[in-house]
Amino acid sequence: MAKLIQSSGTGVIAEGAALLLVASVWASVFLNPVILFSVHPLAQSFGVLVLLQSILVLQPTHTGPQKQVGQKIHAGLNLLAFATFVVGVVVIEVNKFQNNGAHFHSVHGYLGVITSIWILVQYLVGFTMFGVPALYGGEANAKKIWKYHRSSGYVLLLLMLATVTSAVETDYNKNVLGLKLWAMILISVLTIVGVYPRIKKQKLGF
Repeated sequence: MAKLIQSSGTGVIAEGAALLLVASVWASVFLNPVILFSVHPLAQSFGVLVLLQSILVLQPTHTGPQKQVGQKIHAGLNLLAFATFVVGVVVIEVNKFQNNGAHFHSVHGYLGVITSIWILVQYLVGFTMFGVPALYGGEANAKKIWKYHRSSGYVLLLLMLATVTSAVETDYNKNVLGLKLWAMILISVLTIVGVYPRIKKQKLGF
């Protein structure tokens, strides 16, 4: 166990932060009456947890075989995270349609849309580079784009954390969940501390 923790480095901190996020959100949801809207925070928090695993699994890879296995796990986890995020977004849209709710009436809403679009583009590029490199003129050209994909992913994680944190100012959180701003900021900081020191500059290709 000690060797596992040592090899994980600061990744353990990020894991703890993600689990704390899921535990906080899910506990707050299930301590209140569960409605259709409840699926949104449940899905999105779980999606963040899965997405974080997809990032951490690639960071320690060094050899060719490790990278190949890491890429496959990364792709699979991202596919699961994407499906989870889609569920969360669909629930929001259905809920707004049923209740004639207004769109874009909060910072969280705006950040959510930006994040969703960014995620979609990120996934399209990532999956096509991995599965259909011919779209980029071959595997060699696809690998040249990889550094931008990685960098974009790390920026996207920051945007995602900002989106999660901004949720505390929504009416649903204020009236129902009661998640605290300081707690979400702490979780975001711990995630950053856990993930970003593990970044290898040479892997970014800059």
